[in-house]
Amino acid sequence: MNIGYVRVSTVEQNLERQLDGLKKHNIDKLFTEKVSAKDTNRPELKAMLEFAREGDTIYIHSFDRLARSTKDLLDIVEQLQVNGIYLVSNKENIDTNTATGKLMLTMIGAINTFERENMLERQREGIAIAVQGGKYKGRKEIDYPSNWTEIYNKYKHRELTGTKAIEQLDLKRTTFYKLIKQYEEGK
Repeated sequence: MNIGYVRVSTVEQNLERQLDGLKKHNIDKLFTEKVSAKDTNRPELKAMLEFAREGDTIYIHSFDRLARSTKDLLDIVEQLQVNGIYLVSNKENIDTNTATGKLMLTMIGAINTFERENMLERQREGIAIAVQGGKYKGRKEIDYPSNWTEIYNKYKHRELTGTKAIEQLDLKRTTFYKLIKQYEEGK
């Protein structure tokens, strides 16, 4: 079976370019998602990996659509190989069914990681310059929710799990733990 996997990082981005590139492969089953590839904890990726069977081929636009880190990419490819599933990337023109394809995959994964790390480094440098010039103030401070003290105390006394506290405070996980650290350092 020919399986397609298409991913963009945000809901605002468009899948059409990738979908158009996969048409030539006569895709039987398509998995699409609009979510970051910071890790492999993605619903459609998991569903595709569970769906694929020995002898199937998974078609993608490019390796960075499948994974951002070399480790994640190689882990996915190894899982596919163990299960007898092939991977074909349009952009890199690589088929993991061949020895050359496997070698190229390892090299491209390393280069993708290198490029991403360079981009993040340039971003940090740009922010540092903007801060020095007074043009970047950082993210806006988040105020403690009105029910913070009550929920925090319940969380600290193990009456609430972190997940429940986050729900009741209507915060993101990282914000919740950042506020805890701030609150405890301020005491």
